[in-house]
Amino acid sequence: MTLKPSVLKTQFPRKWISQKLDCGDWEQIAPLFEQLLARPLLTAGQLEQWIEDVSELFAALDQESALRQINMTCHTDDPELEKLYVDFVTNIMPKIEPEQIKLARYYLASPARFQLPQERYKVLDRNYVCDVELYREENIDLFVRDELSGQQYQKISGEMTAMFDGETRTMPQLAKVLEETDRTRRRAAWEAMIERRLKDCDAIDELFDEQIRLRHQMAYNAGYDSFIDFRFKQYHRFDYTPDDCLKFHSAVEQVVMPIYRAMLRRRREDLAVAELAPWDLRVDPKGRPPLRPFNNSEELIAGCRKIFGAVDKRFVPEFDILVKNDLLDLESRKGKAPGGYQCTLEEARLPFIFMNAAGRNTDVYTLLHEGGHAFHALATRTEPLVSYRSAPIEFCEVASMGMELMASERMDAFYSPENAARARRERLAEVIEILPWIARIDAFQMWIYTHPNHTHKQRCDQWLELEERFGTGVNYPSFPKWKEYTWQAQLHLFTCALYYIEYGIAELGALQLWSRFRKNPEDAVALYYSALGMGGSKPLPELFEAAGIQFAMDKETMEPLIEAVAGELKK
Repeated sequence: MTLKPSVLKTQFPRKWISQKLDCGDWEQIAPLFEQLLARPLLTAGQLEQWIEDVSELFAALDQESALRQINMTCHTDDPELEKLYVDFVTNIMPKIEPEQIKLARYYLASPARFQLPQERYKVLDRNYVCDVELYREENIDLFVRDELSGQQYQKISGEMTAMFDGETRTMPQLAKVLEETDRTRRRAAWEAMIERRLKDCDAIDELFDEQIRLRHQMAYNAGYDSFIDFRFKQYHRFDYTPDDCLKFHSAVEQVVMPIYRAMLRRRREDLAVAELAPWDLRVDPKGRPPLRPFNNSEELIAGCRKIFGAVDKRFVPEFDILVKNDLLDLESRKGKAPGGYQCTLEEARLPFIFMNAAGRNTDVYTLLHEGGHAFHALATRTEPLVSYRSAPIEFCEVASMGMELMASERMDAFYSPENAARARRERLAEVIEILPWIARIDAFQMWIYTHPNHTHKQRCDQWLELEERFGTGVNYPSFPKWKEYTWQAQLHLFTCALYYIEYGIAELGALQLWSRFRKNPEDAVALYYSALGMGGSKPLPELFEAAGIQFAMDKETMEPLIEAVAGELKK
């Protein structure tokens, strides 16, 4: 798909930079940085205006980057779109970062810095200090190479197809078959998927080796022994530490895993199989046909629109903005990158949603999830500072996961009452399934970056060791090698290292929101909506507090929430 030109005609026109600025041409961009660095910043008024003009420039550059990324991920098989994306990553982004740091230093040196309203600018100030401390010029090239390696992973994954039932199918389309009741067909579909994935297994392994080397070197250049410490600072994780993540892993092991293992035992008994296999995990254990809520993207959009309205009527006109402006690319197809995301066009201040729908219940929740992100972006449209229009990822995911859980109580748009209850149950069961996976992925990444010189065998052995703590324990009668490499299907390992624990933190926040919503929907949505509007202008714990929930990732927080989910699943 391509975005309509009208989308880019923003309600928020440029005030300082030229309307004709080509954000892909460094010769036009560079003088703007020079002008910003030449301005006097002697008064609070001068500094505040300077901050807003810096924001306007970066919004324009960010939108250019976003457009190229969107087009590349929608069409990984289009060499021209790939070239445009690679050109920006290799020729524009490396030149932006040094200028960004010059601006941060210029801000920090301004005598007017401490005249600014502290409550308004404390987050911006903290981030500038952190970025300046972390910056090393020699890391720019390493970052570009890491970014391009992530793009290469997406290209490899986007090209993965396999023959099934005489048709060429993408991985999401084959995954749909895993929900069918015919075990022979499920096995055949799974084997087709894995046989195809294993063809690129070695290439992906080597790609990951290179990324680990690059990332470790970045940390070393910045004076860190561990990429973990470097990345925590780079991600502005001011409010929790690697030790808190270890406590989260332990809490999942103690609180969630007993319930998860009991669920798997019941699944095996209901399916009447001696051992669960990988193709037994998505089928309905009661033998009911899979939920098939829609046939095409039009039906998916219409149904989700009704659900958003049932959660709160304010979300309908906001969702309509995306629909009317063609800001949705939803259906799976060959040549499309894997996964799903919401990306904001920062000048237009409009969200774009990308996903790979194949007619499954999980696709409904994906659009509800990305819709939560989109409402977050729309809630901050009037914020003049681009850095405040997005929150820390841990709270961004509360916006999306919270929307999923609130919406799970309003699934009648797609289903009969009986199937709506079943769809809700599937989402709650996913809480029990996803938390161990999050803990496993995060623990795996922590091991990787504390052992950067490990061998492939050691990496596989560590993944299998984590299977003992957080895995499903299923048997692999076909392609047993894949059990050592299931991590390769996790996009985040390749495109945003050490990003994934955010989902666990956010799930606990979303469960608190869900609990409040079930008792008082109007109150829960009012707090949710208010917190979204704060964007990233407040520290992470304050954003959670504004939503009426607690920022925490320990056993004491997790236990009552998981007990509530388990209680619902027993009904």
